[in-house]
Amino acid sequence: MSRIGKKPVALVKGVSATISGQTVEVKGPKGTRSFTAGDNVTLTLENDAIKVTPRGTSKIARQQWGMSRSMIENLVIGVSTGFKKEMEIQGVGYRAAMAGNVLKLSLGYSHEVNFEVPAGITVTSPKQTEIVVEGIDQQQVGQVAANIREWRKPEPYKGKGIRYKGEFVFRKEGKKK
Repeated sequence: MSRIGKKPVALVKGVSATISGQTVEVKGPKGTRSFTAGDNVTLTLENDAIKVTPRGTSKIARQQWGMSRSMIENLVIGVSTGFKKEMEIQGVGYRAAMAGNVLKLSLGYSHEVNFEVPAGITVTSPKQTEIVVEGIDQQQVGQVAANIREWRKPEPYKGKGIRYKGEFVFRKEGKKK
């Protein structure tokens, strides 16, 4: 039995859902998202909650049961509160600034890195050393944050680079004389 799949997904205030076949469409204050579940699960809307049940006891049905419930919960969270990734930049002269729809990063290269922000994602830079990525799609928010981090990952000797807020970077000891 899936412990995750057993729990129904509660619809918070201001969020409505419609089910047509295997597709769930969730509308909220931040936008509209939809998810199409596999054929091995059944979706029902009961008492302001979406319930996911497996069709049979096969391994794939049990796998899709918990995954489908998690995906629907992420839709509800996305359209009600949204997702957010906070990043910080460490290093002398490393900084970030927004210019329209482009994130300009100075990361110690001979040129400035211009990162084009995709549609549906909001990137802000409250300070020169902070980047905040926000949106209603958890996967897209995480991918954009990973793409930004890819330009200069934190290195283990001085810790310079772009890291997620609260991330631990293992530090190595430098050369000894």
